[in-house]
Amino acid sequence: MTGLFDNPAAPASGDRPLAEQLRPASLEEVVGQNHLLAPTAPLGRMLAAGRLASVILWGPPGCGKTTIARLLAERVGLYFEPLSAVFSGVADLRKVFDAAEKRKQTGRSTLLFVDEIHRFNRAQQDGFLPYVENGTVVLVGATTENPSFELNGALLSRCQVLVLHRLDDAALDLLLARAESVLGRPLPLDADARAAMRAMADGDGRYLLNLAEDLAALPPEPVLDSAGLASAVQRRAPAYDKDREGHYNLISALHKSLRGSDTDAALYWMARMLEGGEDPLFIARRLTRFAVEDIGLADPGAMTQAVAAWDVYERLGSPEGELALAQLVIYLGTAPKSNAAYMAYKAARKAAKTTGSLMPPAHILNAPTKMMKDLGYSKGYQYDHDDPDGFSGQNYFPDGMERARFYRPVERGFEREIRKRLEYWDRLREKKGK
Repeated sequence: MTGLFDNPAAPASGDRPLAEQLRPASLEEVVGQNHLLAPTAPLGRMLAAGRLASVILWGPPGCGKTTIARLLAERVGLYFEPLSAVFSGVADLRKVFDAAEKRKQTGRSTLLFVDEIHRFNRAQQDGFLPYVENGTVVLVGATTENPSFELNGALLSRCQVLVLHRLDDAALDLLLARAESVLGRPLPLDADARAAMRAMADGDGRYLLNLAEDLAALPPEPVLDSAGLASAVQRRAPAYDKDREGHYNLISALHKSLRGSDTDAALYWMARMLEGGEDPLFIARRLTRFAVEDIGLADPGAMTQAVAAWDVYERLGSPEGELALAQLVIYLGTAPKSNAAYMAYKAARKAAKTTGSLMPPAHILNAPTKMMKDLGYSKGYQYDHDDPDGFSGQNYFPDGMERARFYRPVERGFEREIRKRLEYWDRLREKKGK
């Protein structure tokens, strides 16, 4: 089974929100997080041992983090102390820890549940450490943000990070059925509208139930189709925070889809970013970087296309300019790929750091003064255009440094032709004994 709540017997109550009425009464009623709650899963093993360790529950909104924390406290007999990092400060933490220490003296432990724990600053997070270490509290933190970015390393070392899943389509459909059971009647939606409603929820069970509660106030007729549903409710923007992990996850997905020449997936990820409110100029910048880093000279037109699309967007703006970005994504996705120029630059940078301040060989130095000529500047320089092959084969690396090969073009796209040229010059250099 998949989903968040499985409580068909929950009583209806006009005084409580629908999401609260459907909140599970036991861990067995929580579904959708079986990878954590099954007997062989992390929380399942802790419960079987009768001992709960401090954990960080990381997952999207509406997946059951608060419910699981409360039910864990009930299962192992801990006092449940909820706290929100949004509304709490140092004074609140002191009161909580003082109360927990008093309970500990009476033989009862405390499960401290901290919602949005990433909202606490680094110093406040450090304040948890002694109380977690001496067993005053079992800490269960909940966060929608990547703990490795938002939480102190010291705190993370004392907690196990458990990842909760967003609710899938089957789970959301189960929630709708449970909601209709509590409401006592079906929602006025046809099959397409029900599917559109689940898509609006975007994996958030709480949002889905709140939406169901709003729709329950509508008359049973007419039954709404997708268009009717869209006009009846406010469409939800996709979950996307431009300055947090979602921002980096989606641009990574776009970049790697292009690298893998999956043009359709790349279009999808770009559309997701635009729907979430991402700055199109940020996307244009990243696509230009991709053209240089992952295509390079395999298709020299890629960079030209990227700069042109960037320019078109700046001239047209949204939404017309977004079509130029879509065209660019298609061009980049279907272009031959090579990171040879990128790797050549990295290798040259590394060599420059390790060789220090080696001087260029004297024969390629200009000699505008007599003294410089006397020192051997420009002596022996061969002007390549005077050579029958247009290639002298002279050494241009510093004296004391062996010739290096940084750029290794691939056998794809235009770099195949470049590779032939380099091989031709290698043969000439060997022939000339240089």
